[in-house]
Amino acid sequence: MPRFRLDIEYGGSLFAGWQHQADQPSVQQAIEQAIEKFCGEEVRLRAAGRTDAGVHATAQVAHVDLAKAWPSDKVRDAVNAHLQMAGAHIAVLKATVVADSFDARFSATGRHYVYRILNRRAPAAIDKGKVWWVPKRLDAGAMHEAAKVLLGRHDFTTFRSTQCQANSPIRTLERLDVSREGDLIEVKASARSFLHNQVRSMVGSLKRVGEGAWTVADLKAALDAHDRAACGQVAPPDGLFLIGVDYPGGVDYPG
Repeated sequence: MPRFRLDIEYGGSLFAGWQHQADQPSVQQAIEQAIEKFCGEEVRLRAAGRTDAGVHATAQVAHVDLAKAWPSDKVRDAVNAHLQMAGAHIAVLKATVVADSFDARFSATGRHYVYRILNRRAPAAIDKGKVWWVPKRLDAGAMHEAAKVLLGRHDFTTFRSTQCQANSPIRTLERLDVSREGDLIEVKASARSFLHNQVRSMVGSLKRVGEGAWTVADLKAALDAHDRAACGQVAPPDGLFLIGVDYPGGVDYPG
C-alpha cells in the first residue's frame, strides 16, 4: 500500500478549517471526497498543520495511503479534476510516493507562517479575505523590534487559545520578523510547532505596539504574565497563511 505525500494550496475563506467538522465544510473532507471519486477508496489524510477556519495555505503537506501504486502525476491531476468540479478552492500542487515512515505531521521539523496586514485607509478589494485591513497607520519598525522579546523558548500561555489541546504551553519561536512594503505589512513566524491561535495572538499584540498603545515592555509583560487575559486582540484568520513545512533531509520553506 503506497504512501503519497500531497503538497496542497488552498484558500480557507469557504472552509471551517482543515479538520473534519460535523456540519461544516473542511479542506480535509473536500480532498478525501475527491480521492474517493478518483479511485473509490475511503481514506483519511493526515496534515502537517490543522489550520483554523478562514486560514489559507500555499504549502500545506498531507499524506495518504492508497491501495494501488498510481503514477504520482495521475494522483495529482485526478484529485484536482474532482476538486475543480466541486468548485473547491483547493489544488494539489504535487503528489510524491514516500516511505511508509513518513508522517506529514510527526515527521515535520519546522513550520512557517506569514500574516499579512493591509495598512491603508482604503479597505481591501482584490485581497479581501486574504489580509487583515487595519486603516490606522502602524509602525512596522517598532513591531519588528518588539517581536524580538518573543523569540526563543518561552511559556506562551498568553498567546494560545483557551481551547488549545497541546500538553505544554512551552514552545521555541525561531523567527518572528515584521516588514513593510508599501501598504502591506508581513509578519513571518517559524517554529517546530505552534500552539492553537499562537501566531494570530502574537500578531494582534504586535499591532498594539505598532499603533502606539503598547511598548516593548508591555509586550514582555504580557508574555511573562502567562495569562490569556493579558493578550492583545487576536488577529482575524483572513491574513494568515501556512507557507512552508520542513522535513529531515531538506527544507521545504520557500524563502
